Amino acid sequence: MIERFGSGGPWEQRYGYSRVVRAGHLLLTAGCTATVDGEVTGLGDPAAQARTAFGIALAALAGAGATIGDVIRTRMYVTDAAYADAVAGVHGELFAAVRPVATLVVVAGLLDPRHLVEVEVEAYG
Repeated sequence: MIERFGSGGPWEQRYGYSRVVRAGHLLLTAGCTATVDGEVTGLGDPAAQARTAFGIALAALAGAGATIGDVIRTRMYVTDAAYADAVAGVHGELFAAVRPVATLVVVAGLLDPRHLVEVEVEAYG
C-alpha cells in the first residue's frame, strides 16, 4: 500500500510531488531546504540551513507516523565542500543515537542560489 502526505506547500501541487511517501514500512521524504513560510532562512549559514531542513523533514515524517528513531538513511547535498563539516556536525547532533546510513554530496547548485543545503531522510516504521 502506498500513502502520500503533503505539507500544504505551494510547490507540491504545482510540481506534482509529495512531501512524504509511505510504501509499506518505508517512508521517504522529498528534498527539504531551509524554506519556512516561503522564505529562505539561515542565509549564508549552512549549519542553520541544515538544522532547519532536517527539522522540516523530521516533522514531515512525524506527520506520517515516524520518529527520529525510525530514520535509516539520510542524504545531504551542499553547494560547497567548505560547508561539509558544518552540515555533518548538525547531522551528528541530531542522529548520534540513531546512526543512519548517510551520504553527503557536493552539488553544482540548488534551485534557489540562497539555499546552501538540501536533505532527504528515509525511515522504516
